[in-house]
Amino acid sequence: CLWCASSKRCMEYPVRRILPPADLCELRSARWGVCWVNFEALIIAMSVVGGTLLIMLGVCCCCCCCKKKSKKQVSGGAFLSTRPDKDDERAAREREKRRVRQEERRAEMKSRHDEIRRKYGTV
Repeated sequence: CLWCASSKRCMEYPVRRILPPADLCELRSARWGVCWVNFEALIIAMSVVGGTLLIMLGVCCCCCCCKKKSKKQVSGGAFLSTRPDKDDERAAREREKRRVRQEERRAEMKSRHDEIRRKYGTV
């Protein structure tokens, strides 16, 4: 039902068109369904609500993407990320280098100790 306040007539809503045509009734005097729902105010309110929902959806998507990108969350000493980023790869390479150097130092120390034992006959 389309109520036109200027002509005070109730007519069937033209379903093929979203907005009522101006020759039937002006938009500011058109009422939808019941007499108190102003068609112009309804369109503005629906636009504001729809825009707000779209903005909230966008913010939620951005927050989710930011959480996925920041893979620096540590729980119990273990990284939660599934794919290491450049910093994680660099840190892993440095840990591996340190481990190799430590093993080399241990081997050197062992060989020195063995040499000293042979020299003094404690082998």
